[in-house]
Amino acid sequence: MSLSADYCPVYAPFFGVMGCTAAIVFSCFGAAYGTAKSGVGISAMGVMRPEQVMKNIVPVVMAGIIGIYGLVVSVLVSGNLSVRMTLFAAFIQLGAGLSVGLSGLAAGFAVGVVGDAGVRGTAQQPRLYVGMILILIFAEVLGLYGLIVALILNTKATSGGVCTF
Repeated sequence: MSLSADYCPVYAPFFGVMGCTAAIVFSCFGAAYGTAKSGVGISAMGVMRPEQVMKNIVPVVMAGIIGIYGLVVSVLVSGNLSVRMTLFAAFIQLGAGLSVGLSGLAAGFAVGVVGDAGVRGTAQQPRLYVGMILILIFAEVLGLYGLIVALILNTKATSGGVCTF
């Protein structure tokens, strides 16, 4: 289906680029916060129990995975950018980027708070470790939900028609 200039304005790619940017920026903000907050907890815990530092590095690894979610969506969205694109496709790409970015930001906050308190608690009571891991998994899956929605949205971006004028 060929679309007119009304459906394919010259500024449409801007929204796609902003979706790409939102995906990587917000998810990396979340990953950075989760890494920093968990790292502070690991450092404090390492003073009391230095032998448990490597065991309790899990929250930092999980925070880093959140950044990968944003990278994947950002690369996929950037692969579909073009000079002539429909406003529909551009808004879908913006929605996909915001979906993974903001859910990654929330997941990073959750992983950071849980990781900080969890590793400090594990240093005092080692039986808390399994509970901390389970809570971290539930915090991490928030980012995964955003990734899934973003991937579904991104597949819809090509169904809006083709700009030919």
